[in-house]
Amino acid sequence: MEVGFRKHFRKQFDKLPKKTQEFFYERLDIFLLDQFDPVLNNHRLHGKFKNLRSINITGDIRATYEQVDDNKVVFSMIASHSKLYDD
Repeated sequence: MEVGFRKHFRKQFDKLPKKTQEFFYERLDIFLLDQFDPVLNNHRLHGKFKNLRSINITGDIRATYEQVDDNKVVFSMIASHSKLYDD
C-alpha cells in the first residue's frame, strides 16, 4: 500500500513530541498490515470530515486519512481529539 502525507499533516507531526511520533510509526506498521486492527479503532468521520477516517495513535492523539483507492491512503491531520474536531 502506498501512503502519502499532506503538508498540514507534516507540520502537525513535526510539532509532536518524539515519543508520540514513534507511536505513530508503530501504529502505521499495524495499519499497513491490517487497516482495521482493533487497536487502531479505525472509524469513519462525519460532518465536514465525512470523507476521512480516523485511527488512534495514543489515548488522545488521532490521525485522519482519506482512502484514495484500494492501494493508496493520504494522511491529512494528526493532533489531539479536541484539536482535530473543535477547529
